[in-house]
Parts: sequence; C-alpha cells; structure tokens
Amino acid sequence: MKRKRQEKIIELISEYEVETQEDLARFLNEAGYSVTQATVSRDIRELSLVKVPGMKVKQRYTVATEGGGGGSSGFSKRYVGVLQDGVVSMEQAGNLLVVKTVSGMAMAVAAAIDGMNLEGMVGSIAGDDTIMCAIKTEETVPQVMDQLKQMIRSI
Repeated sequence: MKRKRQEKIIELISEYEVETQEDLARFLNEAGYSVTQATVSRDIRELSLVKVPGMKVKQRYTVATEGGGGGSSGFSKRYVGVLQDGVVSMEQAGNLLVVKTVSGMAMAVAAAIDGMNLEGMVGSIAGDDTIMCAIKTEETVPQVMDQLKQMIRSI
C-alpha cells in the first residue's frame, strides 16, 4: 500500500503543481488513499521531495534529482548557487531560451537547469558561455524565464 501511495504522489506532483502537504493529502484522499498529515510528511521525506518555484503557485513539490539529496535546502541552494554565479542574461528566440553565462560556466548552469525539471523544458545544449534551452512552446518561454529569475533571486 505504501509503495502504491508513494507512486501516486509522484504521479500527482508530476501532473499538478502541489504547493502544500495539505493539498497533497487532499489529492491523495480524492484518489482513494486515506492519509493523515503525518503520513504525507513521512512520504515527502522518504521520497526526497523538494520545493521549487511553480508557474501557477509560489512553490511546488518535485523529486530531487541528480544527487539533489534529501531536503530542499541542499537541492535548491546547489542549483541556485550555480545559477547566481553563472547566469549573465537570458533572451527568448522563438521557442528557445538563450542563456548567456560567465565564460566556462555554461555546462554547470545547463546541468542545474536540467536538474530542476522545469515544466515546459525539453532539454538544453551548452557551449562555453551560451546555453540553448528547448522549450515546448513559444508561449511557455516567458514562464520558464520567470522561474529561473525567481530561483536566482531566491537566496
């Protein structure tokens, strides 16, 4: 039962921008899982869920990836630090987001951006000081830019 519930949590946070434990408990209860706040809290800890900026909500849960480790501070601070140290500018070019970085930082910044699993982001290619991020639609690019800007200003 626990494994199925945790699989459902991953499914829910992938499909919806879940901002709070209460929201997650409500979604789980609506899906037929009878859960308490303590159960949801334990599942979040065991799944190493972290909060990242959302598009429709201030913050949303996501799974920590690529060594993000447990706890949101390790995940966020590592990626945010790379963004803050490396990003010089961002500009939209159709459905692409072109990110200019400090010389030699593009690969690290691209890895951080990819690790954040931003909604609408397909992938990125990095050179020495420039990253080309492929975004699903041209209309989504400003939202991805806003999320990155929020992360850069978050510390």
